[in-house]
Amino acid sequence: MQGKLYVVATPIGNLADMTPRAIETLQQVDLIAAEDTRHTGPLLKHFNIDTHCLAYHDHNEKVQTEALLEKLKNGESIALVSDAGTPLISDPGYSLVHAAIENNITVVPVPGSCAFVAALAASGLPTDRFYFAGFLPAKNMARVKQLQTLKELSCTLIFYESKHRLIESLKSMADVFG
Repeated sequence: MQGKLYVVATPIGNLADMTPRAIETLQQVDLIAAEDTRHTGPLLKHFNIDTHCLAYHDHNEKVQTEALLEKLKNGESIALVSDAGTPLISDPGYSLVHAAIENNITVVPVPGSCAFVAALAASGLPTDRFYFAGFLPAKNMARVKQLQTLKELSCTLIFYESKHRLIESLKSMADVFG
C-alpha cells in the first residue's frame, strides 16, 4: 500500500495560527520534508513533535524528490512543510507533488496560513478578482518586462518581494503602472 503526501501549512509569524489538524498530521506521518530544518525545528519542538525531519529545498529538490517518492511508494507517509505558510506558494514542493500525482499517490492538503491571502484580506483592495504573480525577477530589465505583461490586467495584482529589492521593485512598478 502506498503512503500519502500531506501538504501542511505552517504559521506565518504567530505559532497560535498552527491548526490542530496540522499538528496531528505532523505527529502521525513517518517523515517531514522541510524547506529549512533549522526553521522547522523550533516549530516542531514547540508542539512536541518528534517526527524525523529532513531538508527539502531548491538546492536538493531533484535528488530528494526521487528519494521521497520511493518512500511514498513503499507505504511511508510524508508531510511537506515550508518555512512559513502554505508549501508550493513561492516555496519548494512542486516537483514532489507533481511526481506523487503522476504516480497515483494521494496528495492531501492540510490548509492553514497563506501570506498573500492574509495580506489581501486585510488590504482593503478588491478581492473578487486577483492575480498572484509571485516573486518578480531580480534584474531590472526582466522585472520591467514582466510588469509590462501584467499592465493590462484589471484586477488586484499581488507580488512577493525580498526586503532587499523592495525599493527597486516599487520604482519599477511606478514606472510601468504610473
